[in-house]
Amino acid sequence: MTASNPKRHFLRGTRDALPFLLVIIPFAALFGVVATEAGLNVAEVMGFSVLVIAGAAQFTAVQLMTENAPTVIVILTSLAVNMRMAMYSASLTPYLGSAPIWQRGLVAYLMVDQAYALSQIKFEMERELTVPERFAYYLGTVAPLAPFWYGASYLGAVAGAQVPPEFALDFALPITFLAMIAPALRTMAHVASAMTSVVLALLMAWMPYGSGLLVAAIGAMVVGAQVELYMERRAA
Repeated sequence: MTASNPKRHFLRGTRDALPFLLVIIPFAALFGVVATEAGLNVAEVMGFSVLVIAGAAQFTAVQLMTENAPTVIVILTSLAVNMRMAMYSASLTPYLGSAPIWQRGLVAYLMVDQAYALSQIKFEMERELTVPERFAYYLGTVAPLAPFWYGASYLGAVAGAQVPPEFALDFALPITFLAMIAPALRTMAHVASAMTSVVLALLMAWMPYGSGLLVAAIGAMVVGAQVELYMERRAA
């Protein structure tokens, strides 16, 4: 039997995650710029990036804050955007569920799309890994991502504070969301969810403070799940 080697798997996770820096750095920097343009100071931007560490939810929250939405709407809508993290957690529970509670808490805080995707593939392909090795690999995937997320957010916030008012960057937020949508449309379920969310968001546009987005998010998840079940039954 091969001896457990968490350090080797940590380094492997770090190596596997390095290509994602090409996306993480500009995305975090853009958040810093947009958040500053929306009126947040550098400390508030960093509080967002360190405490939330979820790009889509952060952009959503900033957009709602610029519309003077109530705090509860900002929180609920951001949670709806981040609902996928609950599914990620459930997916990783069979592999990391027996880890010490402090390790599970750290994984929960550092749950990001890239780390989940890499870890899920790794754990599925190498089922013989021990729990310490799995935890080390997951931590390794986040090791290069989190520091650059924080650092790029700071640089973006500092740069955004230097942008003159006449060079407003409000256009950056909708463009960013458009750029995020296309790569996510990988299956029929994804397309159905996207179309449902668009239709419901337009129909519910009359609701105050963008609360129609909550309805659209819930509807999109229901439709996406039903389409996924239909496709699985059809394949069977």
